[in-house]
Amino acid sequence: MSRKGLEMSAVVLVHGGAWTIPDELAKTLVDGVKAAAREGFSVLKRGESALDAVEASVRTMEDNPVFNAGNGATLNTDGEVELDAIIMDGETLACGAVSCVKNIANPISLARAVMEKTPHIMLTDVGANLFAESIGMNTVSTDALVTEYERKEWEKHKNYITGVMEDFNVKWTHDTVGAVAVDHTGNVACATSTGGIRNKMVGRVGDSPIIGSGGYADNFSGAVSCTGHGESILKVTLARLILSHIEQGKSVADATQLSLQYMGDRVQGAGGAIVVSPSGQWAATFNTERMAWAALENDVLWYGLEPNERLKEQLSQ
Repeated sequence: MSRKGLEMSAVVLVHGGAWTIPDELAKTLVDGVKAAAREGFSVLKRGESALDAVEASVRTMEDNPVFNAGNGATLNTDGEVELDAIIMDGETLACGAVSCVKNIANPISLARAVMEKTPHIMLTDVGANLFAESIGMNTVSTDALVTEYERKEWEKHKNYITGVMEDFNVKWTHDTVGAVAVDHTGNVACATSTGGIRNKMVGRVGDSPIIGSGGYADNFSGAVSCTGHGESILKVTLARLILSHIEQGKSVADATQLSLQYMGDRVQGAGGAIVVSPSGQWAATFNTERMAWAALENDVLWYGLEPNERLKEQLSQ
């Protein structure tokens, strides 16, 4: 359901993870999501697709070590990086995902390659890395993706139970990044990328690369990227739940709020989501203490960190 021939208002919306963001990281994270939104919007302004825009936005955050995706990813119990990502095209429902990827700096681009160059939707672990080699995608050493900050945090919390309790009660952790967009033809797309939970079990896969949980995009309803406690998001298929409320006539803001409330009530899960509709309605909603997000439409940059915070800047022409 693209709207060929109609010039729509393009929007890109990004998040840098919903968690208890410490004050010392707050400005860096907000600056990071603003930069990612600007990158995605510049792609849309050149007339490229929503799919191109969400990939560009997420790559910007994967390259920024303050985020838990690509560079800056958290470490599992063995002290290794395992990266997950998903990307989806709302026009065709084409989708690509990777999980447990160890030495790819931009797993979102590998996920797109899975979508476009294979008959499959998801590749995992060794298979995903073999595929990356087969298409000539650059690899990096795992050590190159690990920051000194993350190595110190990992040393402090060496077992999974302690790590998860602290991450989601105190929530001293990085989290997922994501982007959604609608382009000038009314096509929507989503992208989500993460390094997962610090001290997770080897081989653990959360919601981020799972279609309908960490992300979903459909031109008939909208595009969603989720963030938060992956196991909780998986239990309620959060991205698809939000879109089902939109299909029943709810606004994007109400649909997201209802779905997050349901996840909290049903499985005591906390998180957030960004949503955009084909008509350009958008919302950034969370029930954690903070979520860094930014949106760009009509050369106005909206952003926030605290609940109900909605600040704006006019971009220079």
